Amino acid sequence: MQFINIIGVICVFLLVLLASFLLCVKSENKYGNRYFSLFLVLTAVNFSGWFVWTWFTGTQALELFRISFSFLEMPMFYFYVLATCYRNFTLKLHHILHVIPFLLFNLQAVFFGMNTSFIALTGDVQWLAYMILITLALYKFKRIYLQNCTDTGIQTYQWLAQLTFVFFVAGILANVKSLVGFTSYEQAFTVLQITVGISALSVSTWFVLKALSAPELFRGMSEELPLLESETELLDDSFEEKACVDKESAQNIAKIKEFMQRENPYLDPSLTLQKLAKQMQVPAKELSILINHKMGQHFFDFINRYRVNAAAKLLETTEKPKPTVLEILYKVGFNSKSSFNTAFKNQFGLTPTQYRKSL
Repeated sequence: MQFINIIGVICVFLLVLLASFLLCVKSENKYGNRYFSLFLVLTAVNFSGWFVWTWFTGTQALELFRISFSFLEMPMFYFYVLATCYRNFTLKLHHILHVIPFLLFNLQAVFFGMNTSFIALTGDVQWLAYMILITLALYKFKRIYLQNCTDTGIQTYQWLAQLTFVFFVAGILANVKSLVGFTSYEQAFTVLQITVGISALSVSTWFVLKALSAPELFRGMSEELPLLESETELLDDSFEEKACVDKESAQNIAKIKEFMQRENPYLDPSLTLQKLAKQMQVPAKELSILINHKMGQHFFDFINRYRVNAAAKLLETTEKPKPTVLEILYKVGFNSKSSFNTAFKNQFGLTPTQYRKSL
């Protein structure tokens, strides 16, 4: 058996194993896990082409049918991104449009048979279109997240951004390999084939390790949370009204700061703009405009600044025994050491450990 065949067998085994695990594990994001499981199975079917026909003598019709499933991979990954970002995401009637490339490919295969150039071109166009759709979806999610949430779900965006980047690089590599396949450079094609195989094995292993370290694959947030641009009302251009609004805003900002210092709501690691608005007994829309627009800060940065200041005071304590950095970050409302270090360094120019040593 050739080296690429062995890699294909291992990749398929890992992907099917992970898909089975995600279907069985209990998670708040069960629909997202199901979409990801289907994506993994479809990818495994795609990878099976590296070895399956060395064991079985297949017809062209079966091979075309196997290839056609690759046109469902990107739609399924797109659904996974949406379901992971937004816990209230559900499939609707218009989502059936994502199946059209799969159906068109099968119709083309029935009437015209194997057309390698058509398969490569159609696959490239679909891959690029979904890369754009996924990037736009993540961009929207990040903006909604920063305007409404704090530290609790940033791992969601990081995970999905990493996945998208990995698929982007893998897609480019696969496309280059396909282009070389149409030339007479057989040695270069062989090298690229092995490179793609090793990359696929590395990514499959990464999937497994990620699932073991974070089996729930994150909670998600509500897609119904509005973006600031849809909330902000245009103000009248008159000087008098602007002065009045500025004075009222200054008073409301003072109230927010006083509430933050008195009640310390930022200590809640799951704090959202909606929760804070309920505690302050003000409409979430008004609070969002006040923080994100009037104060010129994302809610994410606004809350984390209070957390970092609280952490700095704990780091400065001379009491014995001194709390560890890990104890402090959880105490002030952070959920991960990486996000705590990033927020602290952005504000003080030092990591928490460096800050403590500098004292």
